[in-house]
Amino acid sequence: MHWVSGAPATSPHLGAMSAAWEAYGDRRSVVAIDEVSTHISTNHVYRLHLDDRTSVVGKVSSYGSYFHFYEDHDQLNRCARLLEGTRFKGMLAEVWRQPDGRIFTWYDQHMWAVFYDDVPRRESLPRVLSLEQIRNLGREIAEFHLVCADIAAKVPAGSKTVKSDAIHLLELLESPIASRNFDLPPEAIHLLWRHTHRFLMRLIEVGYDEWPRIPILIDWNIGNYSVATEPDGSFHLFSRWDYDWFRIEPRTLDLYFLSRVSSSTGDRTQFTYGPHTLVEPSFIEFLRAYSGVFPMSDEELMFLPEVYRFFILNYVVREGARFFRPDLCTKFRHDAVRAYLPALERLDTTPLLGTAGR
Repeated sequence: MHWVSGAPATSPHLGAMSAAWEAYGDRRSVVAIDEVSTHISTNHVYRLHLDDRTSVVGKVSSYGSYFHFYEDHDQLNRCARLLEGTRFKGMLAEVWRQPDGRIFTWYDQHMWAVFYDDVPRRESLPRVLSLEQIRNLGREIAEFHLVCADIAAKVPAGSKTVKSDAIHLLELLESPIASRNFDLPPEAIHLLWRHTHRFLMRLIEVGYDEWPRIPILIDWNIGNYSVATEPDGSFHLFSRWDYDWFRIEPRTLDLYFLSRVSSSTGDRTQFTYGPHTLVEPSFIEFLRAYSGVFPMSDEELMFLPEVYRFFILNYVVREGARFFRPDLCTKFRHDAVRAYLPALERLDTTPLLGTAGR
């Protein structure tokens, strides 16, 4: 193993990256390392520059479970390979594999790591999109979802689901030490329990278990993907990276972050997670463009507030301490109780109704 640049022991994450490179057994030397992490999550992402002038991306994580991490990356790699015969060929980075064809991961029971191809990148969308760019994005996401629906049957279902995550949270909130575990007062725990219970009841009411499931990527912040611009000014999706919230779920779970990208304030570096973007006129235009390619039912559209509810309950509240930096986790959990979920209860969702196919 050759690790030319820097001392890999300067941090536990770089040490894990060094150990993963040695375990992989590549003969090339690492001559430079750039950290390309967002510094929002607990994951650390590096670009490793090799002595043959190529590069590879490595990710080190201790968030959640190694076994979910392995499952997610195995599914992601299957998706990347299945997309090869479609117009989205090369959009997802392939995960590096072992000689027997299985994906390579490094794991020491405390941290785990994986290597990806360094996907080429083109232009980023602007932070605030014009209406035509919003419509363009709506059509592109719909086209991508259609292809994902075509390959879904060849990708094994995951062991974690929206329902299992919500049931787990409900059990955590019913614990006598829930206030201590979440660092929130009892009245906040009660509010979270009520929203979690309501979400689970909605799954029953809409027959969620019977909805088709496709591979989805959830976090469509503009820093996660690039587009290629055509001579007429339109664009198509070109490459995507950052797969932290990958799942096999109904397509509706992909749409909350796209409402944020479509909003009048656009994509922001100072994160806040209000529900208002779901009913902004600009997102309604996104939904109309999307539905013109891949029609949505009114039932799916009216489920979008539940997608937001799940995001807050699962990623901010249940998983927050393991995913976000400690300072952001504390802020987001308190905001969930004081602002996000109360705002959802006040949200007028009538603009969503009738959008599909109109």
